[in-house]
Parts: sequence; structure tokens; C-alpha cells
Amino acid sequence: MTLEIPELVEKALGDTPEQARRRALECVVVEGYKSERLSRGEVRRLLDLSWYGTEELLSKYGAYLHYSIEDLDDDLRTFSKLSEKTEATWV
Repeated sequence: MTLEIPELVEKALGDTPEQARRRALECVVVEGYKSERLSRGEVRRLLDLSWYGTEELLSKYGAYLHYSIEDLDDDLRTFSKLSEKTEATWV
């Protein structure tokens, strides 16, 4: 896919065409993450970032971890089950 960006926008995105392309790609990918169309792993791979680089980029754009109350409930149930198994092996 090719996207034509007006020169004024390109200059606002970066000092060089490469910087502008990178910034535009970051914006598109971050929006994909915010809309839950892309995962954190996909963001990392598409932008060729480390785990920490991905976290830094997403937080810079205000794109925080998708973690719901249901996810927390699931994690608490899992933790409880694992705790019971661990206690049983120590008794």
C-alpha cells in the first residue's frame, strides 16, 4: 500500500522523508493497537522494536495495556488455583 502525504504534513512529521515515513507508520500502528486491531507483539514486530521500546512508544502515545476487569478476575482465579496447588505440595 502506498500513502501519499502532502508536503506540509511530511515536514511536520519529521526533518527528513525517512523520519516522516517512520512517524506516519508509528501513528498508524499505534492507532491499530488502540483500536485493538493489532497486538503489542504485532506493534513490536511492525516497528522492529524491543519489548521496552514498544512499551515506551505506546505509553508516549497514551496507548496503555488492554486489561479489563474480566482479565483481572481471570488472573486472580488462576493465582488462587496455583496458590492452592503450591500449598498442597509443601504440606
